[in-house]
Amino acid sequence: MDATLREQAAALAGGDADPAELLDATLGRIQDRNPAVNAIVDTFPEESRRMLAEAPRGPLFGVPVAIKDEWPLPWRAERLGAAQHMGPSPSRGESGPYRALRDAGAVIVGVANMHEYGAGSTGHISAYGPARNPWDTERCPGGSSSGPGAAFAARLVAGAVGADGVGSIRYPAAYCGLTGLKPTFGRSTMVGHHVAQTTTIVSGPLCRDAADCRLLGGVLFGEVLASREPDRLRIGVVPGELWDDCDPEVTRACREAVEALRGDVGGTVAEVDFDGREHVLMASILVGQTEELADSTPKRVAALGEEVSLIARALLRYRLLIPAVAISKALRVRTLVRRSLAEVFEHVDVLAWPTVAAPAPPLENPTVEVPSGTYPADYVNPRQAGIANLAGVPAISVPVARSSDGLPIGLQLLAPWGRDELLLDVAEALERANGREWVDALPPLAS
Repeated sequence: MDATLREQAAALAGGDADPAELLDATLGRIQDRNPAVNAIVDTFPEESRRMLAEAPRGPLFGVPVAIKDEWPLPWRAERLGAAQHMGPSPSRGESGPYRALRDAGAVIVGVANMHEYGAGSTGHISAYGPARNPWDTERCPGGSSSGPGAAFAARLVAGAVGADGVGSIRYPAAYCGLTGLKPTFGRSTMVGHHVAQTTTIVSGPLCRDAADCRLLGGVLFGEVLASREPDRLRIGVVPGELWDDCDPEVTRACREAVEALRGDVGGTVAEVDFDGREHVLMASILVGQTEELADSTPKRVAALGEEVSLIARALLRYRLLIPAVAISKALRVRTLVRRSLAEVFEHVDVLAWPTVAAPAPPLENPTVEVPSGTYPADYVNPRQAGIANLAGVPAISVPVARSSDGLPIGLQLLAPWGRDELLLDVAEALERANGREWVDALPPLAS
């Protein structure tokens, strides 16, 4: 139960573990541990057993995994962590992640919680109630893939599938001390997603370490993700708020991690910058939060009842008031940033900065304190993570330390378009540099 995803897969493939017993044990652990974290909102033992009975001998044969409440299944429609929906009613179906997992032989053991409508970085609002961080159940687990992050951190499953539109895989990875990969846009399967026209959202893995993300990510990509040693790595660090306006513990831990990585691979660290950085926060929010406007009308928004949070109702109304010129300017920023990043990546192999500006905030008051002041986490988090979605490039969050309060700290790495494998290689080198101390750490709830 506490093995890595690849260890479970190897044990099942080699006959050293029984898949039916592992499934039952996983369902039992969810029953025992999930009440403390509210990570899994639905289980379906009969459908899971049917998947196992029909599972092909693929790379994840018999391995139980969780999937975010953003993807339809043949027996269950997605609900998006929300009590009501504005557009067409969600329906059951074979989403791309479901097909990828099924064809790899995996068993979907449960649907994981998520921030309401996917519109938050904390996970503290959901129609199911908030998911909780296994490192401190009074803290946010990160959103919007809150359930997948909390489910793995609590060791309910060895891997989970999330979705990332403005950092929604990387936030829970950083808050919960796991590894989360946001793939290059268009590389992972998105069939059946409710935002069919998205230009930002991707499916992706949340796992213990880079090797497990390589395995689960390869399943979502439909290809084997090769590995190689990242020799003489050129690491770029960006000046300004991405580093300087973070909790001092976060900045210090991430700088130490970059230096450890540099030493392990015989690399170099250089300061670089890209055009449009000061506009990335607003542009990524404008693009990411308006892609569903095609399904929004004043009548539909007005029809939402009080079972939908006040914050969500206000945000949905606000979206209807955004002028077209603002979105047009955001798209201009996107083009500027993409071109500038392409030039930067001619001089460095990866970019590095903290995944989030501060460790997980309290569920009751999800605000964080950084040198420039006290802000809602939803304000500072997209500043750190939105660029990868705006530009479409791959990004990964890797655990590198714990704060004085015992909360995980994550370092984010970005690579050029299509270089997902490089990020996994670099993440593995970072794990080696710190002796796997942080990827193998267990929260108190799972110890």
